[in-house]
Amino acid sequence: MSTDLHAVVPSLRRPLVCLRKLDRLRWSHGLYFNAYGVRVGVRVSDTRIIEAILDRLPYGWSRAASPKVDRLFSVIVSGDDARPSPSGRRVFRRHNTAYENAVQLVRTRDEEEMLDVLEARIRLFVAEYAKRRVFVHSGVVAWKDRAILIPGRSYSGKSTLVAEFVKAGAKYYSDEYAVIDEKGRVHPFLKPIALRDQEGESRSTNHPIEEFGGVAGRKPLSVGCVLVTEYRPEARLRLREISHGKAILSLIANTVPARRIPETVFATLDRSVANAVAYKGVRSEAREVVERLLSADWS
Repeated sequence: MSTDLHAVVPSLRRPLVCLRKLDRLRWSHGLYFNAYGVRVGVRVSDTRIIEAILDRLPYGWSRAASPKVDRLFSVIVSGDDARPSPSGRRVFRRHNTAYENAVQLVRTRDEEEMLDVLEARIRLFVAEYAKRRVFVHSGVVAWKDRAILIPGRSYSGKSTLVAEFVKAGAKYYSDEYAVIDEKGRVHPFLKPIALRDQEGESRSTNHPIEEFGGVAGRKPLSVGCVLVTEYRPEARLRLREISHGKAILSLIANTVPARRIPETVFATLDRSVANAVAYKGVRSEAREVVERLLSADWS
């Protein structure tokens, strides 16, 4: 998308006094978009970063008609924050900084790190305030036209399980969020699968699903299975079927807006897993779990 479309810098629909200092900085361009009913804006100090940000916007975004937004992110790129030194020379800071409204999210020399944090925070804001959708931290794949939900936060191993399911022939829907509508159906939230190269690393590498021989699902699906597992090295696989109520509790524990709209969340998840089977247990190798589940008679 051409950066010419983003010459207008976005601003909050309800101005904040605490943003006045940032507002006075020189912003070259911005972008503003809708995602799941919420309006987000990003303003930048350097036009060149726009394309990189566009590549990281949430799945399903569309350009908004108005630059007035619900949440404003500000990005200062390395070398652009120039200030005079005591000698009178212009000194350029070599840090990249991102803000969410007036809150500093990250300050780093690593541009990719800054973009990673920005991307995650934008997605989290959308997940919290999405209209007519409930976002659950969960991997999602499809098998025989029914969704398998793998709830879990970061470092829980859900992306590893998703990648293994995709290798086994399941369709890919998400490795981060299950997006559930009012009828309890799960929609895709597509992005590359983020895998850590080594256990314990905080940074991850994005892998396109084609790398695993996979294909992406597009249509909303009913939930067939909820898989709640805990990774333990060298553990023997132990899965037991759990009740409908315990499945809902496992999902609620990973639901982004659970505290803000608890009644809506409970009703949505109750409909979602009404006809699903749920398993809980410990695992070691992801492949063993996938083989066990895909061969089980739940679909």
